[in-house]
Amino acid sequence: MGAVATIIGGGIGFVVGGPAGAAAGASIGASVGGGIESKKAADSAAQAAQNAGEFNAQIIERDIGLLEKQRGIINANFLVQGERSGQAFERVVQGKARAGFGYAGVDMSQGTPIQVLRENAREFDYEMAVAKYDNEIANMQINDAQEESRLSAQLSRMEGGAQAAGLRASGTASLIKGIGGGARAAYDTGLLE
Repeated sequence: MGAVATIIGGGIGFVVGGPAGAAAGASIGASVGGGIESKKAADSAAQAAQNAGEFNAQIIERDIGLLEKQRGIINANFLVQGERSGQAFERVVQGKARAGFGYAGVDMSQGTPIQVLRENAREFDYEMAVAKYDNEIANMQINDAQEESRLSAQLSRMEGGAQAAGLRASGTASLIKGIGGGARAAYDTGLLE
């Protein structure tokens, strides 16, 4: 019994002598064609999963840039605040102390006035050290958030890749099953004898 294979619309059809042969050819073609279509669908779904993982990763990585901008703002604010605090300290705190002692006629070069000015300066240094520490903590938190974002982006890409691999494997299994079903039908009808 002779068989002629033809490709019709992306599927495979077999023309075999007699009505039984025609049914067998249709069964074989449907099985193989179904496997091919399943493989194509799985490959499309795999590409979509990989694209979604990449898109999510890019959104997450955008957050890294925003955190860097936030760092710049925090550091610039720290510098401005330090400059303004220094000017205010000299003008207001130390100026009032000097004016008070000067108005009272106290010699400003020694004794209590110098102690007061030094104590004020120590207090200012302490406040600036606390502000510097707070700024360093804010920068460390930004570093942690950036690293978390990098890891999340990497994980998103890995998840998309894993899902894509699973979908491709499923499509390949469907293709093999379709070809196997077609071969089985061909064997059962005697086409492979």
